[in-house]
Amino acid sequence: MTREELFEQIKKKKSFLCVGLDSDIVRIPRHLLETSDPLFNFNKEILDATHDLCVSVKINIAFYESLGVKGWESMEKTVNYIRNTYPELFIIADAKRGDIGNTSQMYARAFFENLDYDSVTVAPYMGSDSVKPFLTYLGKWVILLALTSNKGADDFQYIVNPATGRRLFEEVIETSKSWGDADSMMYVVGATRAEMLTDIRKIVPDHFLLVPGVGAQGGSLQDVAKYGLNSKCGLLVNASRSILYASDSEDFATKARENALELQLEMAPIVESI
Repeated sequence: MTREELFEQIKKKKSFLCVGLDSDIVRIPRHLLETSDPLFNFNKEILDATHDLCVSVKINIAFYESLGVKGWESMEKTVNYIRNTYPELFIIADAKRGDIGNTSQMYARAFFENLDYDSVTVAPYMGSDSVKPFLTYLGKWVILLALTSNKGADDFQYIVNPATGRRLFEEVIETSKSWGDADSMMYVVGATRAEMLTDIRKIVPDHFLLVPGVGAQGGSLQDVAKYGLNSKCGLLVNASRSILYASDSEDFATKARENALELQLEMAPIVESI
């Protein structure tokens, strides 16, 4: 999917919502445990209920890997279901991979060839040769970790380079932006650090930003838009728990839609203002 195609979906749906499928076998409604594939069936109902309100789906790989082969099969079925039923959705593998070059090549092969993801989240700590293998796939995207919203982000991400005066997250973005371009790279920026988007936009004004942390983590959608919006929207705002676990009963999909709709209605005037 190209950047222009993604923007067209945003305008069409008046939404830049990304639904995060952090589907936890411990938290899904109990009645689904009686089915042959509880995680897939949960995901399917969530997708059926929210596909018209979102433009992207982020699948957190850890929740599937933790269940071994069965979990991986549920994840693969989910990707195939999206591709066959809702092909307009931009699919993110939230895998946070990144290793020496030949290992990254294998990770890229897994997510872009064996599984038809549009993008994968990548950790930049090991530098360019750990990231570039993902960028060799035409039409696929790298989403690079830049500034996260967890407490531990303060341990490293705000350290200032005395030679440049830039913080580490700014160094990561400044250096990495030459590895790809706005049509092949995005950056992860946590919603709870929304004011930092101003500084990030000075470095990458045209790139899309994947912004987790709105909803259960307390990030403000209005602040994210205020500081991060660009002429092509440039934002994918992720919500996971607030949508997935809106109810633990048989009405979970209905309640998920209600929470997704609330976000989409808040996004609509923002999109219309672009």
